[in-house]
Amino acid sequence: MSAAVGNDRNGVDGNVIAAADAIDLAFVDQAVASHGGGPEAVIPILQAIQTRYRYLPDAALQRVCELTEITPSTITGVSTFYTQFRHRPMGRHAIQVCRGTACHVKGADLIEEAIALHLGLEPGEDTDRKGQFTIEPVACLGCCTLAPVVQIDDATYGRLTPQSVPGTVREFSRRSTSGPSPRRDLRKRDVTGSGSAAGEIRVGLGSCCVAQGSGHVFDKVQEVVTSIGAAADVKRVGCVGMCHQTPLVETIRSDGTSRLYCHVQAEQVEQIVLQNFQPTGIASRLKTSWSKLVADLYGRENGADSCVEAVSPHEGPVCEFLGPQKRIATESCGDIDPLDLGEYQRHEGFVALKRCLNELSGEAVIDEVERSGLRGRGGAGFPSAIKWRTVRAADAATKYVICNGDEGDPGAFMDRMILESFPYRVIEGMAIAAVAAGAHEGYFYIRAEYPLAVQRIRHAIAECEAAGLLGERIMGSSYSLKFSVKEGAGAFICGEETALIHSIEGGRGTPRLRPPFPAESGLWEKPTLINNVETLSLVPWILRHGGEEFAKFGTETSKGTKVFALAGKIRRGGLIEVPMGVTIAQIVDQIGGGVPDGHRFKAVQIGGPSGGCVPASLADTPVDYEALSRVGAIMGSGGMVVLDDTDCMVDIARYFLRFTQDQSCGKCTYCRVGTKRMLEILERICEGKAKKGDLDLLEDLCQSVSSGSLCGLGKTAPNPVLSTLKYFRDEYEAHLNGHCPAGKCKNLIAYHITDACIGCTLCAQHCPVDAIPAVPYAKHVVDVDKCTACDTCRVVCPEHAVEIVRR
Repeated sequence: MSAAVGNDRNGVDGNVIAAADAIDLAFVDQAVASHGGGPEAVIPILQAIQTRYRYLPDAALQRVCELTEITPSTITGVSTFYTQFRHRPMGRHAIQVCRGTACHVKGADLIEEAIALHLGLEPGEDTDRKGQFTIEPVACLGCCTLAPVVQIDDATYGRLTPQSVPGTVREFSRRSTSGPSPRRDLRKRDVTGSGSAAGEIRVGLGSCCVAQGSGHVFDKVQEVVTSIGAAADVKRVGCVGMCHQTPLVETIRSDGTSRLYCHVQAEQVEQIVLQNFQPTGIASRLKTSWSKLVADLYGRENGADSCVEAVSPHEGPVCEFLGPQKRIATESCGDIDPLDLGEYQRHEGFVALKRCLNELSGEAVIDEVERSGLRGRGGAGFPSAIKWRTVRAADAATKYVICNGDEGDPGAFMDRMILESFPYRVIEGMAIAAVAAGAHEGYFYIRAEYPLAVQRIRHAIAECEAAGLLGERIMGSSYSLKFSVKEGAGAFICGEETALIHSIEGGRGTPRLRPPFPAESGLWEKPTLINNVETLSLVPWILRHGGEEFAKFGTETSKGTKVFALAGKIRRGGLIEVPMGVTIAQIVDQIGGGVPDGHRFKAVQIGGPSGGCVPASLADTPVDYEALSRVGAIMGSGGMVVLDDTDCMVDIARYFLRFTQDQSCGKCTYCRVGTKRMLEILERICEGKAKKGDLDLLEDLCQSVSSGSLCGLGKTAPNPVLSTLKYFRDEYEAHLNGHCPAGKCKNLIAYHITDACIGCTLCAQHCPVDAIPAVPYAKHVVDVDKCTACDTCRVVCPEHAVEIVRR
């Protein structure tokens, strides 16, 4: 197994390796007994070992080979391919730094530098000398609206700055030494005990919500409702889309009136509860009246407004955000408990599946999908009915259906939100697809970076099995259907269908030539239907309302709605669902509220690494498959990252080339070598070392890589480069002359302190590398040789005396 260690991507300095736990081979025996001994079990077994030991010890891997059919070469090949796996011990705590698109444009590289500086790491090290923390860059954590984001173990921290990093790490250390947090009870609770609740108090508990403190708010709501005896159910709901307003609390009274509260803090909860629900019992009323009087007096004495105000969804920014949306995939958003099967059924859940089992033939179901005009909500938008019909027509006794929940695009979090918030809807959509295609077994392939999504889907599958909605003779019919979950191990390429199939089978996620297509020969060479999460979540609505109703939304060729993750330099980021055909300008300006802080909207990056950058001058472009293709972008899974005038388009192109070059499986030369040569040119351009001929060479390489690559990753990898060259060529040419117009590329800029400096020494005090000598009451000077361009001095200067200039 030592060969695997030599290939470790995340190795640390030999002198800085955390002490490893003793290897308990009995656990390895249990993992093998749980997952099986065939080649398809290699990834789940490695994931179990990695979870237990936080790396893959040689002794554990050797034991796996002794117990199973899995060979050492297979383990080495798989464990060095997927970024999740690590072959050297790590610190007690993992600091995962998100490198998604939204985090990149918000300064993720500065956050990573600040963490390394705080931990005292030398270049090439990833673990501090005390063995407490290990830095692990992650392609995307799926919390794009909170960018930049860091996750320390299970705790997520959003909207960080280089200045806040030391305090964040210290706060985590303090909390971790005080012991594990109590397990939060996230179940709906009827605190009256009689079922006669006067209303509900709903708290959004998606990943972004929890990262912003919604879990603490939920705990406080339960505490207050219990203590005053308010007749209200406390209910968890999924993502409500308004990530820029979290934590969110909504109260629903018995007469149906509702109030929505944004940015709620735990100390505001009692006021909110008392505004909407009366305490029961004389003692509770006296106690709360006295508490309210003291709070009011304390607030007035401190000049504070003690009244927490609700916001109206029918006017103002909330209306502007929600008004243009049409919810189909995200139907009942904010209304239902994600894990309450009964509540989903009360909202017409599984009505469509029952109709498919009892009333419609498989062909009739596919006809309805065809009438809807539904196209796959990922990639190029292939018509769904064609896929379904091909699998149905295949002459095979065994067929499979797969939900592609890998969502590897940095800057996209639609699938994560849908899986977390509507697990039963996706299960129902997948079950309908299976029945229509004639498949009796299916898999959810979900990226491991989405633990809450994995947890909720597994819970929902178990509930469906217990209720007879999955398993033998589902819903009293003669049809049997089994679903299970496979976790991805950190490979963007596994979003490609054939690579995903190889991963489920236990191999490296490498694509293969097509034909045959998966619908003809897929998982274990059997006909396989693969759809992504959003596509399947639309299916139940289509079967309940009819394909023609769905087709009324959208454009002539792009029907229905599309869910987008709106993030980046935008006032109102979040998860939106809009009819196909709305313009980019409507999304950015009306729904998103435009770019903040008086900056200028410059472009929007659509479609992730396979997409392109659409300039502000083309903001009237409608969002549909054909229109986006004409301007050099693609719909993709639905990531939409807004850029402003502080973003360098050459840097954006370099960022995506770094990603695709790193994620290339290496199978074909055009992708493996071509993207590397392209990246080298972009690196030279950003460093001011390129020549004019490099732009022509770069365009030639783009054409070669696009035409010669085996799969979609390589074929579309040049798109971000080609689109930025087309619309922002002047920025490339400025870089050739040693100038970055956006002031972003570190090798081309310098920090300069102007005569407005008053010598307060704040910049010197906060400079993490002592690049500014502290000379009180004198104009300060930046040592450009020491300066790391962390931007701290400019941020903390009270006189705005720090400027970015051309080096």
